[in-house]
Amino acid sequence: IEQEPTPDLEPECLGVLSSLCLAQAQELVVQKALKDSMKDNIVAKLAGHADDLFAEVMKVMQKESVRTLWDKDWLSVVSGKQALYNGLSQFHQSKVCNAAKNIGEEISRLQYCLELFQACQTRSGMAGLGGCSDWVKRANRALTDAKKDNDFIYHERIPDVKQLTAIGRAAVVKPTVLPDKFLPNDKELFAALMPVHIHQAVAAYEVRKQEMVGKELNRMKEGTNMLNEILNSMNLPAALEDTTGGGVPASLKEKSAAVIEAGGVDELERLVRELPDLLQRNTDLLTEAERMLREEAESDSTLRAQHGARWSRTPSDKLTGTFSANATKYRTIINNATQADAVVKEKLSTHMQGMKALAGGESVLAQQLPSGAGGSGGSSTSRLKALMEEVETLKAERAVIESELKGTNPDMKTVFLQAAANGALNEPVLSVQSLGRSFGPLQQQVGESVTRQEKIIAEVQDLYQPFIQERGGEGGARENA
Repeated sequence: IEQEPTPDLEPECLGVLSSLCLAQAQELVVQKALKDSMKDNIVAKLAGHADDLFAEVMKVMQKESVRTLWDKDWLSVVSGKQALYNGLSQFHQSKVCNAAKNIGEEISRLQYCLELFQACQTRSGMAGLGGCSDWVKRANRALTDAKKDNDFIYHERIPDVKQLTAIGRAAVVKPTVLPDKFLPNDKELFAALMPVHIHQAVAAYEVRKQEMVGKELNRMKEGTNMLNEILNSMNLPAALEDTTGGGVPASLKEKSAAVIEAGGVDELERLVRELPDLLQRNTDLLTEAERMLREEAESDSTLRAQHGARWSRTPSDKLTGTFSANATKYRTIINNATQADAVVKEKLSTHMQGMKALAGGESVLAQQLPSGAGGSGGSSTSRLKALMEEVETLKAERAVIESELKGTNPDMKTVFLQAAANGALNEPVLSVQSLGRSFGPLQQQVGESVTRQEKIIAEVQDLYQPFIQERGGEGGARENA
């Protein structure tokens, strides 16, 4: 949004605020030094630098371009603090003079610091600003003692304030360079923002990309489903496992191992026994929740009828609408679960013998399987096995292609921004070009995969009848088992 910045964001105002922050930082350093009882010459230098910084703030705050931006008491407080820290600098330097037996200079600095403390109270309108009233008492006591010593012992001339040696400065604080990012390791909140026309172009590109990706994924999914249906109708590859007429097929061994690892029939029966308890517990919880909702609604209706317009509470149907909708949803889920439980029990009863055989391991399976054909298969069998391996390879390749289709995401934001900067933003053309570059090879792989599948299906169908004839039509019972 193009508009003039508010006054507080103007460079002149920001400069004043920066100077004020720096002066306040030095003020904290002085307060820490006083609290830690640091040497007087150090405190004098620290307070002297605070005096300089507040003097600079006082000067820039009075510029014509910014003076109307501050509350009326800002300038008086800053002016008062400038006098306060100048006075503290003189007071602590007077103690340095006392230690060096420079009584005349000590008296001069004490008199000057009292003037500064008085100026602090007058300018700010606050007698206790920065503990000024306490410093006045301490300075008066020190001045009385110094004058007494000078009158009776030292008899030194008291120099004029303008003749005093300047106090050194200790600049502890300094402004730091403004960083490009205050939190360089955090995510930029507005990095994703872009002009409206660029956002619209990116959104249109995403629609085109999703359509293309969805189309290719559907091609592969439909091809795989059709392949599986054709192979299942021929009982492949299961029919290839039993060509020797004995032993347990490898696929059955894998299924048996999976059933045993999951706990077998005992685990199935345990889970089935738990179903009624789980259903009852969930039903009780839902029934109680529905009862509480009804009571709340009835209470609200009664009180609303009793108090009329004075009853200003949110109506019950609005207050508990979400809870009531969830209760209805969960009641439907429980009803569906009850029906599903019956289906599960029926299927478990129907297939219990098979599950027990799988849970019994290879020896039990071998007893359950009828004897098969005695032949070992011919050339058709060998070729069909090779084709089944090609089918597995084809499915693995499709999984990789699917992952690449979903994971490919070109940076079109940069492309559109550059095109817009050059005055040549044509979303349809740029999108088609990008999609061709990024997804063209993957589309080609999908097409090749579908073509290979068609060839595999044709060859399998040609070999299936010779395969049945080689086996002499025997072993049907075994295959069915």
